[in-house]
Amino acid sequence: MSNMVNIESKPAQGAFAPPGPLQAAAHSVSAEPNSGRVSAAAGGVGPTAGGLQVTERAVKRIRAAMAKEGVSPEEGGLRLGVMGGGCSGLSYSIKFDTRPRERDRIYEFDGVRIFVDPKSFLYLHGMTLDYEETLMRQGFNFINPNSSRSCGCGSSFS
Repeated sequence: MSNMVNIESKPAQGAFAPPGPLQAAAHSVSAEPNSGRVSAAAGGVGPTAGGLQVTERAVKRIRAAMAKEGVSPEEGGLRLGVMGGGCSGLSYSIKFDTRPRERDRIYEFDGVRIFVDPKSFLYLHGMTLDYEETLMRQGFNFINPNSSRSCGCGSSFS
C-alpha cells in the first residue's frame, strides 16, 4: 500500500483560500530565457503567470517519496501530466522522472522540482497540488481551475 497514490480533481469554486508560505512563493516566478525553467521567488506575492502552486504538505510528501524511491532532487523531480482517458475524458498522471525533458517547464518549490510537458501545461496552468492525509483518505489533490467537471474516481476531469 505504500506505493499507492490517490489523486483527486477539484474544480475551482471561484475563490481560493489565502496562500500559505509556499503558495505565496510560487506566485512570483521568473523564467530563464529560452530554457523553460521557472523558479519560485521567495516571498513573492504576484500573479502566477500561468504557473503551478504546490502546498507545503505536498512538497514534504514529494520529498519523502523521492528519497524512498532514490530520486536525486538535484537531477530528478516529479512529473505532472495529463493524458486522454478516464471517466471524464482526461486523466492526471503523476510519476517520478530522473531528469527533465527538452521542452519541459521546470518549477522548483523548496528544493523539489516539478516537470510539466508543454501539452499538459495547457490543462495544468494555474493549478494547485495539495496533499491530504485524513482517517478517510490520503493522497494528492489537484485543485484545477481549468477543470469544468470531475468524476467520482477523482483521477479524471474535463
